[in-house]
Amino acid sequence: MQPEWVQGSTMWLRVLLTLLLCSSLEGQENSFTINSIHMEILPAQTVQNGENLTLTCIVDISTTSHTMPQHWILFYKDDVLFHNVSSMKSAESHFIPQARVYNAGIYKCTVILNNKEKTTTEYEVFVKGVSRPTVTLNKKEAIEGGDVTVHCSVPEEKAPILFTIEKFELDIKAVRQKREKTSQNKNFVMLEFTVEEQDRVIFFQCQATIISGKNVETSEHARSELVTVRESFSIPKFHISPKGMITEGDQLHIQCTIQVTHMAPAFPEIIIQKDKVIVAHNRHSNEATYSVMAMVEHNGNYTCKVETSRISKVSSIMVNITELFSKPKLESSAIRLDQGESLDLWCNVPGAPPANFTIQKEDTILSQAQNFTKKVSAWDSGTYTCIAGIGKVVKKSNTVQITVCEKLSKPKIFYDTKSEVIKGHTVKVSCQTTNGTPPISYHLLKANNILDSRNMDSHEPAVFRDNPTEDAEYQCIVDNCHSHTEMITELLPLKVVAPVEEIKLSILLNEMVESGEDIVLLCSVKKASFPITYKFYREKEVKPFHQVILNETNAVWLKPQASKKHEGQYYCTASNRANPTKNVPQSNILTVRVFLAPWKKGLIALVVIGVIIAILVLGARCYFLKKAKAKQMPVEMSRPAVPLLTSSNEKVLSDASTEANRPYGTAMVFCSY
Repeated sequence: MQPEWVQGSTMWLRVLLTLLLCSSLEGQENSFTINSIHMEILPAQTVQNGENLTLTCIVDISTTSHTMPQHWILFYKDDVLFHNVSSMKSAESHFIPQARVYNAGIYKCTVILNNKEKTTTEYEVFVKGVSRPTVTLNKKEAIEGGDVTVHCSVPEEKAPILFTIEKFELDIKAVRQKREKTSQNKNFVMLEFTVEEQDRVIFFQCQATIISGKNVETSEHARSELVTVRESFSIPKFHISPKGMITEGDQLHIQCTIQVTHMAPAFPEIIIQKDKVIVAHNRHSNEATYSVMAMVEHNGNYTCKVETSRISKVSSIMVNITELFSKPKLESSAIRLDQGESLDLWCNVPGAPPANFTIQKEDTILSQAQNFTKKVSAWDSGTYTCIAGIGKVVKKSNTVQITVCEKLSKPKIFYDTKSEVIKGHTVKVSCQTTNGTPPISYHLLKANNILDSRNMDSHEPAVFRDNPTEDAEYQCIVDNCHSHTEMITELLPLKVVAPVEEIKLSILLNEMVESGEDIVLLCSVKKASFPITYKFYREKEVKPFHQVILNETNAVWLKPQASKKHEGQYYCTASNRANPTKNVPQSNILTVRVFLAPWKKGLIALVVIGVIIAILVLGARCYFLKKAKAKQMPVEMSRPAVPLLTSSNEKVLSDASTEANRPYGTAMVFCSY
């Protein structure tokens, strides 16, 4: 919904347009000009809150007409039109009665004549101060722990407004409590204040602060009526019984009482404390009582505190109790004894009054006399006390801690023999004694040097860890509180299995082996535990061609009368039980070459040459035989036939038979064809 002045200005603008139209018709005959326009502000541009303020817009117009032409004068605040008037006068005013902070701002006015208009410069108006607030309370009488509601308003001003409300005690200038609250939409606030224990007669002051542009304006303080505060309950009082001197054994009563007002919103809780320890309390009565048989330890400062959710009141008193007799003292012949020694205990009270005595170990009574003697065993270790009583007063002595030391049994040293100890792996060595009073100290020796120490509070084995790299001997020294000298275990020899390291394959004599000679391969390791498994391989072969298990750091493979087929690349592996099966150490690869002996080479050469010569001789003979046979053929063909069985033929056959038995006879026969 639009403000009334906006609706009015719209209506007047319509009228203005009509007049402008009419005046435009007249303007055809009359000429006019707006010489100047300015604003006068009375009584001044800065006024006090509540003063009247007049804004006057003065216009200087020149015209050819005998009368002042009709014109409009518009008033603006912070560029917003708030008043307009149609006039035939040179000055028009706007009256603001009792100016407030919200009236401060930037003002200007505009004159509109026909189609001409002129605006003044801007005038800043200040309104100093804020009207005095009004303060009202919801009550004039309050009770401790209750609330008072303060209503503070500035009816003449507009929000937002910052209200500051302070609580004061009458005749005391210091502020008890201060609260601030900004009201964004209303020109008042309501705040609740708690009535505190120390309040008696209180009042409130209110002040309003308004921000106007860059200026901050603050009102005077407005004071409320007085509020009388009544106690919710009185300060607590102590009542001690018996009165006068209190002696140990008397029945002590400490009572704390209060008076509660019938207007109290809740019944308070009464708490009695001794050195911050609550000894008695009550929520539903106006008193609390602490009753006890008086003892010296009940001496001290007692505090009575009375509390509700908001109020707390405290008072204190000192209670002194006279001692009937001093605290007994228990003494012993020794606090640490060997098993079988004699223990003497005696109990004394300073001044030696007639008292009844009891000596006990923990909760077990040992004697109802001042003295106690016995030969101790391990079971006698513990805490001893003495109790002395006169009448109803019973006092407990200091405690005496007795330790009886049982002698240690012969200690044993051992380790887990189920698996062998591998070099560099962790081995657990345990030392144990089955008898003897804990704590028991164990010291592990290795090569007569203390390797580690353990303190055990039981007879469980003391477990030590070591990573031996070679064979070692261990011992344990054991000791406890017994006066007997420390005991030592037997020697524990530990065999350490060393894995194979730095394996190497070499050939004896020379890598170049003469055919017919021996090949001797040596597989050696630097250090390892026996037995060692040696395996010899030819490269690219999966299975070893030789395998042997030895208690030596080297193994030999011999191949007698080597031939060319034994030439190649060789390597070996060596492992023992300390080596993992998947990572067996392997040696270097060695290349072996086999060559023929010189005399064998010569013999082969001679054989080859002989064969060649024989072939050549055979070839030549065949040639000459063929040639001779070719010459005889014509002669024989011209002769008459001759009987086959002649003496000459027999000779020829005989010669042929003899020839056939010679070496190369076959070749000769072959040549004859």
